[in-house]
Amino acid sequence: MIKEFFTQRIKRGLVRRFNNLKIASIAREVSRKEPQSNGAPVVFFKASTGIDDLSWNSGFHLLASWAFRLQGIPVVYFACNSGMSHCVLGTNRGDPHKEMPCKSCVYQSKTLYTGLRSNDFSRYHKEATEVATTSHINWFDFQSDLQLASCLSQLSLQDLMTFEWQTIPLGALCLPGLRWVLRIHHLNDDENTRYLLREYILSAWNVAQKFSKFLDETNPRAVVVFNGQFFPEATARWVAQKRGLRVITHEVGLQPASAYFTDGEATAYPIRIPDEFEMNTEQNAKLDAYLAKRFQGDFTMAGIRFWADMKGLDESFLKKAAGFKQIVPIFTNVIFDTSQPHANTVFEDMFDWLDLVLEEIRSHPETLFVIRAHPDELRVRKSSRETVEGWVASRGVDKEANVVFVSPRESLSSYELIQKSKFVMVYNSTIGLEASIMGAAVLCAGKARFTQYPTVFFPQTIKDVRRKMKEFLAADSLDVPLEFKRNARRFLYYQLFRTSLPFGEFLEPSVRTTQARLKPFELEELARSESLKVILSGVLEGGDFLLKE
Repeated sequence: MIKEFFTQRIKRGLVRRFNNLKIASIAREVSRKEPQSNGAPVVFFKASTGIDDLSWNSGFHLLASWAFRLQGIPVVYFACNSGMSHCVLGTNRGDPHKEMPCKSCVYQSKTLYTGLRSNDFSRYHKEATEVATTSHINWFDFQSDLQLASCLSQLSLQDLMTFEWQTIPLGALCLPGLRWVLRIHHLNDDENTRYLLREYILSAWNVAQKFSKFLDETNPRAVVVFNGQFFPEATARWVAQKRGLRVITHEVGLQPASAYFTDGEATAYPIRIPDEFEMNTEQNAKLDAYLAKRFQGDFTMAGIRFWADMKGLDESFLKKAAGFKQIVPIFTNVIFDTSQPHANTVFEDMFDWLDLVLEEIRSHPETLFVIRAHPDELRVRKSSRETVEGWVASRGVDKEANVVFVSPRESLSSYELIQKSKFVMVYNSTIGLEASIMGAAVLCAGKARFTQYPTVFFPQTIKDVRRKMKEFLAADSLDVPLEFKRNARRFLYYQLFRTSLPFGEFLEPSVRTTQARLKPFELEELARSESLKVILSGVLEGGDFLLKE
């Protein structure tokens, strides 16, 4: 194991080195070929898309900005140069006071922006390859506000979470990133947590001040940021939108090596589907082919393959289920995921919903409830510290005779389970959308990407969720509106084949599949790329960021 670990580490280091040489070479070529322009620039903001390697979102950021520049659209980058006392990706959960990995992070960013004019010649010498392009980079550093620091010093966690400074809701802007890095939703009011939130707030305020000044100087036509949930991007988005600027966010798409760009919030996944859109035979066949692979566990998301060895329902489960009147699966989410701030509209959080569900479990011994933990709860380097498994143990759920708990370690087929179920309960999991496509009745408790269209039963109050649960459990049969399946198929089709912009001709998985590396390509291919044409049109002309059929 130790030998394999060091072999992988050495391999990753070599791949990163060669990838950076390739990036720097292409970046110089872009600078040489970039035409002069006097138009309003597009801002590309970089602070949370990787530390020491090329993340997928860094790749999307870089390729899109290159495409703009080669089309004569000036780009100004706003990038972190130790610009935060603490950042989300650099935080060490076990040692919050540990120094940030700024050296490797800035080195990586410097590679991405090779050949550009910089505002910081004191630290980054002007390279011989630098040319006088309209595009340039502005590095922002950190300066602590002593007045703000003093104001924060004695605040409780609750006060920090709701803290505002000069009308900017800094506490709220920092919360999603804090929950993400601590891998929990319910924060502990201890000094380590308060310390991190104070430092995030100070850093967010620094971003707000520096970015405001930067916008004054550049007067851009639009701003492009990573998903807008981590505090640097959330703050930049807030500042820009207050000025009436258009802000585009991006995330990994649903397809491998694909991106999703939107002028909404990427993690909420707003999709505009025309009312008149009906899927034809070819489109239905295309979606069915994808679903056939998905139902066998053959899919990846952001470089992760969760169900490499999906198993059917075994004999012991079927024997147990035979002793019950009906089966109801309950699909959960990762509590700290960046989708959760959008989801928590009816309930305070997913565990609040599960507590209500548990009351019904105990009231319905005739029903077998199967609680399925999300596999991402135990992802390497991203494992949750507040888990469904922990909730099950703390509430004694595993002692209930009518409950089967499926841990994130088990690869049991959720799709086979859905087929044998009376109805399905989800918080905001994508499997709710797939269950609707399968014709199942789905009772959803959190706002999901797909609830923007009628695809599932989605009561809008806690009282109505409870009432609908009781109604479904007692009913002899359930009628599912036909529009649910139709809308679910339309929505998933759009997610897969219209909003997921393929970058596979330029990027491929690296040694660690959550990271990317550049493929060999000529600059002319950027101009021909349909994905990059969509992004250019979306940013410059107010387009919809959808691939043409």
